[in-house]
Amino acid sequence: MDFEKPSRAAVKQLGKLLRGKYRQREGMFIAEGRKVVDELLRSDWRPAALFLEEGKEDAWKPPAASRPGGAKEETRTYVLTPEEWRRLSQDRESEGIMALVRLVRQPEWPDLLHHGTGNILLLDRINNPNNLGAILRTAHWFGFSTVFLSADTADWTHPKTVRSSMGSLFHLALAAGLDFRILLPEVRRCCLLIGSDVRAGVPPHYPGRRTALLLGSESHGLPDDYLEIADERWHIPGAGDAESLSVPQAAAIMMYEISGGGSKP
Repeated sequence: MDFEKPSRAAVKQLGKLLRGKYRQREGMFIAEGRKVVDELLRSDWRPAALFLEEGKEDAWKPPAASRPGGAKEETRTYVLTPEEWRRLSQDRESEGIMALVRLVRQPEWPDLLHHGTGNILLLDRINNPNNLGAILRTAHWFGFSTVFLSADTADWTHPKTVRSSMGSLFHLALAAGLDFRILLPEVRRCCLLIGSDVRAGVPPHYPGRRTALLLGSESHGLPDDYLEIADERWHIPGAGDAESLSVPQAAAIMMYEISGGGSKP
C-alpha cells in the first residue's frame, strides 16, 4: 500500500491541535494509539485522515469493515518521520498510528436528558485530562451512554484524555461546558440524582432505576449546594488509613453498583 507524505504546513497545523484553542477553532483533534483508532473506526465517527510513523507502516492493518454493519471506507493515510511523530505523540513507546478527527456536533443536553433512557454521568471540575479519560472508559464499560461535563472540567478532546479513554469517548454522548446549577434540578426531575461525598453518606448500592451519578474533583469534592440537591449521598467506606480513593477508582466502584454489578436486593 502506498502512503502520502504530508506537507510541512500540514504537520505544523497538526501540532497546533495540541492546544485547546486551536482544537475548538478548527473543530479537529488528534486520536493516537491502535486501540483508540480501532474504536474510532468502530463508532459512528469518521477520521479525516490517518497518520503512520515511518518504519511502522506494516504494523497497521485497517479493519475489514470500519463502519459497524457496513463496508470499509478508504481514508487518506500519511506517513510522518520519527522526528515529526515525536512532536505530536503522547506515548513514550509509539504504536505508530494516529487519526485526525473532525468534531461531530453533539446533541444539546436537554435532548440527551429527556429523550435518553440510560444512566447519566456528571463530572464537575475533573481537571486532570488522564483522570477524565479513565472515567470515560469506565463509563463506557458500565453502559453509561451520556456524560455531562461542567464548564471547568478538562477538555475532553485533549490528546491525553482521548488516549486514556482508549477510544471509549467515541461511543458516548458528551455535553460539555455546562452550568450545573442550572442542570442539576432538571436532572433530578427525571433521574435519581446521586452525589459522591468524601466525608459522609450511605455506601454505594443498586438503585434499580435510571440514575445520574455526580462526581467532583479529587481535591475538593462537590460543592455543598450540589450535594444538597442530590437525592442520595454516597460515601465509599474504607478499612485502611489511606487519605482517599482516586476519583477514577471511586467512579468505577459507584458505576459498578449502579449498573447492577453488585448485590441486587
